[in-house]
Amino acid sequence: MTTSSIAGRTTTVAARATDLSKIYGQGETQVVALDRVSVDFAQAEFTAIMGPSGSGKSTLMHCVAGLDTFSSGSVRIGDTELGSLKDKQLTKLRRDKIGFIFQAFNLLPTLTALENITLPMDIAGRKPDQRWLDSVIDMVGLSGRLGHRPSQLSGGQQQRVAVARALASKPEIIFGDEPTGNLDSRSGAEVLGFLRNSVRELGQTVVMVTHDPVAAAYADRVVFLADGRIVDEVYGPTADAVLDRMKQFDAKGRTS
Repeated sequence: MTTSSIAGRTTTVAARATDLSKIYGQGETQVVALDRVSVDFAQAEFTAIMGPSGSGKSTLMHCVAGLDTFSSGSVRIGDTELGSLKDKQLTKLRRDKIGFIFQAFNLLPTLTALENITLPMDIAGRKPDQRWLDSVIDMVGLSGRLGHRPSQLSGGQQQRVAVARALASKPEIIFGDEPTGNLDSRSGAEVLGFLRNSVRELGQTVVMVTHDPVAAAYADRVVFLADGRIVDEVYGPTADAVLDRMKQFDAKGRTS
């Protein structure tokens, strides 16, 4: 496993981007979405990625998660270099080592909550670790709803199923793309609490893209992007500190 010194601490790196660039188009229509970004995501840490619209935050997450290709640079999940993988190998890595939580819950309507949770493992032909699965289900408070289909669950409960699905296979890292974007504030707080607890109690690694300072305050660390580059990072963030930093981006955008 790769190690890194982040904020003066020696940590094990769950994912790493090095000189990562993503360019769309050519000539006058060329858009640089990521501009030589280098960043480490430490194991057993909750990182939020923030920035103005068009800053490259979702592109960064998608490239590091193996959901999108990149133009140059490198990405590693653990010790595996993504750029060297063929499509089948990349699919297997995403299935075995990465968990995903999206703004749209992405549940299959014909399956029960439990069947949705275990679906990735069922597809892979793997049996879940029952003790781990039970602890995940207990943590997200779904024990009494496992036989219900998505249409019988509230939005918050559906996202809890999505969180449990992401955790159930013991992935090396979980990526969340605006995971509370479709939830009311109470349900969103519950889901963020589950993600934070999965880091603190289960040793999970979580990387989340969000535009919400309150959501970012649940993280251990916030990485700020602007114009495809990392421009700042904050440890132990508060909602007020994150909001103040985002206001600075807005002010620059209005004056530039």
